[in-house]
Amino acid sequence: MRVVIAEDSVLLREGLVRLLDGAGIQVVEAVGDADELLRAVADHEPDLVLLDVRMPPTHTDEGLRAALVIRRQWPTMAVLVLSQYVEERYASELLATETSGIGYLLKDRVADVGEFLAALRRVADGGTALDPEAVSQLLLRKRSDPLTRLSPRERQVLGLMAEGRSNAGVADALVVSESAVAKHVNNIFSKLDLPPADSDHRRVLAVLRFLKG
Repeated sequence: MRVVIAEDSVLLREGLVRLLDGAGIQVVEAVGDADELLRAVADHEPDLVLLDVRMPPTHTDEGLRAALVIRRQWPTMAVLVLSQYVEERYASELLATETSGIGYLLKDRVADVGEFLAALRRVADGGTALDPEAVSQLLLRKRSDPLTRLSPRERQVLGLMAEGRSNAGVADALVVSESAVAKHVNNIFSKLDLPPADSDHRRVLAVLRFLKG
């Protein structure tokens, strides 16, 4: 098995290199940021990429965004995320695609080296390795996201609102009555937990939630 490691912590990166080397797994390159990761993957086309979520320059979600790029460009390449955090947005996107050869483990919950290596090999062989805590957090976010409460028509109305259209403009676009649009808009406010207030203010808040989603 040939592996590329991406981890910005020098001590952890070197520790992973030694751990994998001791287990007979070849680390073809170990890097410290997402740009170097993508370059290393293109150079070596490894069997598996082992990466962290938060890396330079912003230390937010560079690793996961790089993982999505990798899976788009090399769909069969195995990816194992080893992180301190569950980054919900991009983790959900990663796991929403083909899940064969995908893993997401939390560093603090890796209690056994043997189990970690077994998980790594399982992902490399096309299996999955998902930490139950990570899955729980992702499912909780999905259940609690108010946008999931909207019907397809309500999402369509909200999308047109995001374009800056009035109720009359939405009605023209959907070829429905303004009263029907008003009903949808009120349902949107209710489902997004926006209490009665100035209607223009609520429209702005609803659009902001739509754009963030």
